[in-house]
Amino acid sequence: MKRVALSPVAAVLATSLLSLTLPTQSAWACASCGCNLSADWDNPGLLGDTGFKLDVRYDYLNQNQLRSGTGTISSFAASQIVHGDEPQEVEKYTRNNYLTVAMDYTVNRDWGVNLQLPYVVRNHSTLGTASDGATPGADGGQYDSRTASLGDVKLIGRYMGLLPARNLALLFGLKLATGSHTETGTSTDPNNPGPVDIDRGLQPGTGTTDLILGATYVGSLTPTVNYMLQGLFQSALRASDGYRPGNGVNLNAGLRYTAWSSAQPQLQLNIRHALRDMGENADQVSTGGTLVYLSPGVNVPLNRQAAFYGYIQVPLYQDVNGVQLAPKYTASVGVRYAF
Repeated sequence: MKRVALSPVAAVLATSLLSLTLPTQSAWACASCGCNLSADWDNPGLLGDTGFKLDVRYDYLNQNQLRSGTGTISSFAASQIVHGDEPQEVEKYTRNNYLTVAMDYTVNRDWGVNLQLPYVVRNHSTLGTASDGATPGADGGQYDSRTASLGDVKLIGRYMGLLPARNLALLFGLKLATGSHTETGTSTDPNNPGPVDIDRGLQPGTGTTDLILGATYVGSLTPTVNYMLQGLFQSALRASDGYRPGNGVNLNAGLRYTAWSSAQPQLQLNIRHALRDMGENADQVSTGGTLVYLSPGVNVPLNRQAAFYGYIQVPLYQDVNGVQLAPKYTASVGVRYAF
């Protein structure tokens, strides 16, 4: 079988299929949380390279836009919604900062493993369930919070021996319950001062062990245009303390132009569908949905071992359940190094 052509930069970097291809922390708990672009799609099996690679990536998401269904909604309109006998919570903002260190080891042409260590910094503020959309009301559960801690670690294996060209990788692994899910915020309700529990979908960790399955396929349309197709599925194996994040699917497709040695423009289409969270401690109304993003980016070689990359992710379509905060864009930058 003819080998799939890769760019010279791919040969220099020999980077991993799975280096941060999975969504960052909380991507499944909330339809509009997390970043689901694939920051690295090169296949080391095509080159026969083995060894250790390191990837450090920063993602910024400022969720400051209230949305319901496929459109935006005002804070006042959201405050008038009642689900059964439960008023709708009106959130103000959620600012997310993710720093993820991924360590990858390619054992041979067929097998590899990737370990992802996320550090999550999140600031959140809510008006609670008794506001008029501008001013919080009494006994509405309003609070402010800031968390900064390790999130849920992911350990992913890959098998690339299914096709002789080594351009198809099967992905399988676990998201571990390493992040805290018992953090507290500070109540802003004068009737109920003191510490309060943060919503489970906004905790650094979900408290659950999740199964991750997927596949990535890479190829070339022309000698200077490569493409990538990827599908990923994540599901919690069981609930934890009355909470189970909704199952999620990510679909990514991308193109990369490789004719320039100084920089490689890239363009991705990212689709995420997540079900509602479940359990007595879950928000079973305003979680889950379907998002479609367009993500232009660039890969810049720094030397024969290292490269810088950056992406901006902008929404094309957002359909969220209930009322959720969504970002107007997300930004991601990172550095890869092959030892």
